[in-house]
Amino acid sequence: MVIDDWLFELLWDFTPLILYHGFGMDPIIEGFRRAFSLIFTLDPELLSIIFLSLGVSGTALIIATVLGLPIGALTGLKRFPGRGLIISLLNTFMGLPPVVVGLFLYLLLSRRGPLGFMALLYTPSAMIIAQSILAFPIVAALSHSAIKKIEPLIKQASLTLGATPFQVMITIMKEARYGIMSGVIAALGRVMAEVGAILIVGGNIAGYTRVMTTTIALETDKGNFELALALGIILLMLSFIINMFLYLIQKKGVVETAIWT
Repeated sequence: MVIDDWLFELLWDFTPLILYHGFGMDPIIEGFRRAFSLIFTLDPELLSIIFLSLGVSGTALIIATVLGLPIGALTGLKRFPGRGLIISLLNTFMGLPPVVVGLFLYLLLSRRGPLGFMALLYTPSAMIIAQSILAFPIVAALSHSAIKKIEPLIKQASLTLGATPFQVMITIMKEARYGIMSGVIAALGRVMAEVGAILIVGGNIAGYTRVMTTTIALETDKGNFELALALGIILLMLSFIINMFLYLIQKKGVVETAIWT
């Protein structure tokens, strides 16, 4: 019994160490420790990658919003030949595979392509174009959907009060603002997490076109887990913030709709 008790105590003392080292937890914990160290010490390489990612995605989102919002408003407010086809195309392109966008842009921007003379391939500009193409249908389609949900009574009341067609459009878009903002934030989430298209047209060049998602893929292949984990943590935090804003906007829109109804 004494030997059995001794063996039991020995196993009890050493089991955590066996589990810790035996299942390879040491490299993972060390990777997280170094990742948080990079974040808290504001590593210059980490910050440059984050700022480039925000710059590319932010610029792409602005372009997509400037182009997509008028298309969404036009298809939501007006009836014209080909309107159904445009709406169907927008809804289809919301799920456009990023690698397909990257492939077609590569063919257009390569030296032998029709736009090769612009020398945009493997530049941040090419990455912005790729992300704009991905975000555009999301902004346009969700803006159209938000505008279509507005009660026709608002339009009729505005016309009755003598509003011009432009004033009617502005009034309806104000009523649909929460749905439109949700579409813009959803598009931001799409481009922030995108990797396929920007990897093809950007080339993942260090210090020039290397953003968070492409760096995570590259550093993981190289075994440099601390930088990949640090960027992964930042990307998750940004995703959480984006989705929190989306939730709050949708919630506010639902509350205001309930008050008015």
